[in-house]
Amino acid sequence: MKEQKDGTEEKKIIQQRLNELKIKTFYELLDLAGRVFLIIRYSENVHIGTRGFLPEEKKNGLVLVLNKKMNFSWRDGLFECRLVFGTKPHTCIIPEEHIIGIHSPELNTQLITAPYMPDEKEAEHKEKTEKKRAVSTDAETGKNVVKVNFAKKRR
Repeated sequence: MKEQKDGTEEKKIIQQRLNELKIKTFYELLDLAGRVFLIIRYSENVHIGTRGFLPEEKKNGLVLVLNKKMNFSWRDGLFECRLVFGTKPHTCIIPEEHIIGIHSPELNTQLITAPYMPDEKEAEHKEKTEKKRAVSTDAETGKNVVKVNFAKKRR
């Protein structure tokens, strides 16, 4: 039990430090380039006003473009801003763990992080990965592979 508790505590510390790195990277890139792109992964905990996520964004994520002139804040684990989509302004509230990328095309720089997964999701993900790895190993060793000769017959 102690190992699991220590592992959970270690993960929390790592996640906290990664979030601090995201904040520092965001503000440094904003100061240097004047604008920053945030890559947001879909989650029910992410609030994008009444607009929400479009179906494609639920799959691929949402990219927000922010500049120095915009009003936003990043504190207490939340990134908050008011953005205009189309002609309508929307209040956006994004927990920092759902910000998976910070990008500056002007500086050719980006910070990409893998989303944090709770222990039960991590176990499920590990099981799926192991199954996929077993299938690819079978393919590499020739098990369950049908060999076909595609050479043309000569007359």
